Amino acid sequence: MIEVKGLSHSFRVGKKGKETEVPVLKELTLKAQDEEIVSIVGRSGSGKSTLLHILAGFLQPDAGRVLVDGTDLTAMNEAQRAAFRLERFGFVFQNFQLMPGLTAYENIELPLTLKGVPAAERKRKVVELLENTGLTEISGHYPNELSGGQQQRVGIARALITEPPVIFADEPTGSLDSETEQDILNLILSLNRKYGITFVIITHDDEVAAIANRQYRMHDGELTEGGLRHVV
Repeated sequence: MIEVKGLSHSFRVGKKGKETEVPVLKELTLKAQDEEIVSIVGRSGSGKSTLLHILAGFLQPDAGRVLVDGTDLTAMNEAQRAAFRLERFGFVFQNFQLMPGLTAYENIELPLTLKGVPAAERKRKVVELLENTGLTEISGHYPNELSGGQQQRVGIARALITEPPVIFADEPTGSLDSETEQDILNLILSLNRKYGITFVIITHDDEVAAIANRQYRMHDGELTEGGLRHVV
């Protein structure tokens, strides 16, 4: 479970010695239970991407705490947060961020390689996940040979391969057409149910946000509404 308590953050702008603090997040409280899909929806500039960077341990807040299964992420140093991310989190990006010189198979395999997983185990895990995400037929293709929807499926499979309990998805359908968007949302729902992974989705799109069990709306650095939605 992720729990956010009293989270605040400001950016400092201007020349050194004449800096001005611009509040971005204002005493936020948020929860994401195990196996939930949680959406944070808001316009560009509302603070949702800053919140995502703090939840994932890329950025330290000015105040407040981020607890992941009772462990205080904000009390860690940078190296500890990086190690925690590698073990506990997966990431899906709007622009896919696949390695162009690697095939779909190799992109999915990469996190396991970085973790030092033996070759035979890597192969077993990747082949199984390719089958579960409908990617077996394009596993030998390079990113520039894939459609946007296929690239995002590869990105999701890459996020899943280390079996993280939490996946953060930053505008996961932002570069896709409406038909492909629905395809990706159905995949997220399916994977959430099959593997019990918690998804935290950052989006500006109400239709994307609507797949969540728990939905928050962000406006000018504040979570102005939230609550449970029952998705069938």
